[in-house]
Amino acid sequence: MADAPVVAVRGEAYREVAPELARFTVTATARDRDRETTLTRLAERTAAVRVLLDAAEPAVERRETGQLRVWPETKRSGERVVAYHGSVTTTVTVVDFTALGELMLRLADQEQVEVAGPWWSLRPDSPVHREARHAAIADALARAREYAEALGARVTALLELADTGLAAAPPMMAKAGFARAGEAAPELELDPQPQPVQAAVEARFTISEPVLG
Repeated sequence: MADAPVVAVRGEAYREVAPELARFTVTATARDRDRETTLTRLAERTAAVRVLLDAAEPAVERRETGQLRVWPETKRSGERVVAYHGSVTTTVTVVDFTALGELMLRLADQEQVEVAGPWWSLRPDSPVHREARHAAIADALARAREYAEALGARVTALLELADTGLAAAPPMMAKAGFARAGEAAPELELDPQPQPVQAAVEARFTISEPVLG
């Protein structure tokens, strides 16, 4: 087999599939001249966000508090504090897209709350990745057979198979506008963005003796 002719090919697969997850961030903020008042307002607004997220289960699969910030605002000419600011940011992962738009609008309608997102993505262990790898291998074998047939030969054995990587597009964000607090919240429909998935392999096959004459 060591002396058998060898054909080297690259197999590729590309898919566009529906996303499995949608993530967005919700940030509650507060500002006041008094530090305790700022902290109290921030705690109240964060609690209101948590109540809405609790009510949204099981559409909400996961939520994580990523950043808590409290800082003083000072005058440019010195260190005298003129106000205190505070913010708490939570990352929310949603699996039920039919509830996503309403949930984001409810959160955005809260006082001093900012919502950003959503970012669509696939799960890291999604079967789509496995299917793409299998398709890439099948493509490599099909190409090897085509080359062999063009030479009047056939594929006889696999010598080497290397994964050149599987790539998924970074999470994509859908832009949306929200009503300010006190205004009637509009209906919001979000269209999940298809997620491109690519896989590629490099393979070397032995083939039977070509018919060159």
